[in-house]
Amino acid sequence: MVNAAPAVTVQNLVKRYGHLVAVNDVSLSIHEGEIFGIIGPNGAGKTTAVECISGLRAPDSGSISVYGLSPQKDRNKIREFVGVQLQESALPPRIKVGEAVRLFASFYPDPLDPDQLLESLGIKQIVNSSFKNLSGGQKQRVSVALALVGNPKLAILDELTTGLDPEARREIWSLIERMRDRGVTVILVTHFMDEAERLCDRLALINHGTVIELDTPEAIAAQAGGSRVRFVPSQPVNDETLRAIPGVNEIERKERYITVTGTGDLVGSLINVLAAIGVRVSDVEARTGNLEDAFIKLTKDDAFSVGKGVQT
Repeated sequence: MVNAAPAVTVQNLVKRYGHLVAVNDVSLSIHEGEIFGIIGPNGAGKTTAVECISGLRAPDSGSISVYGLSPQKDRNKIREFVGVQLQESALPPRIKVGEAVRLFASFYPDPLDPDQLLESLGIKQIVNSSFKNLSGGQKQRVSVALALVGNPKLAILDELTTGLDPEARREIWSLIERMRDRGVTVILVTHFMDEAERLCDRLALINHGTVIELDTPEAIAAQAGGSRVRFVPSQPVNDETLRAIPGVNEIERKERYITVTGTGDLVGSLINVLAAIGVRVSDVEARTGNLEDAFIKLTKDDAFSVGKGVQT
């Protein structure tokens, strides 16, 4: 269950690389026991932000509190209860999987059982395999195991299911949900909108180093607005007729299919108006806006806003 007390508080975080501002005045709080997602385009500053939270990078300005401790001043204490899975990580090529996980377990006061963890991740059979001989998906699972074996209070997971097949992704999702059920706070950086919708209690959408939305996945998805209806008409219909239908904003044609995008009861309006002129519709597919639609809309709008600001 989500606790009202914040596990992580970030205030006015700024991180620069030369003239590039990677993180620009980010402020947010993460509640204890929630799965907090961070989404955004490539290069938006997501990984830099979580690296600052974990203590791997020092911010240029702003403040970060992790369970009341500073990631920079109290780094050794924080490492006792924070597990981190980086977007890119590597082990010595000849080290065996079991050796690596047991080594990492030895760093913590109350670790998980390495064998049980490897089994839950579906990699118990590679316990004696060298890291250099693993596939990309196997290396990704080992990276997750190293982040979780310390039984952390806070787990920071950056693109944890990249390279995994659909079944493996869902197994990892179940593991993360079980962690949350045990009270672990999770920060999840992801490019997969279905992953964010499935797992996250709240999301921060970051673009150009700035948080442009912070809310539940459902609330952010609702900002996509409108509906999309794809159908096949029984006879040709011109664009003028379609645009006259209440709620229709955009029209796309591909082969025999027509897709209209708009607002309101688009399906009902479409069927009623076309039926009145003797046109039947078939193969109807309708859906409302989802998180992916909102992601595209909000980042596009934000990019346009930034561009306008530069021009003026």
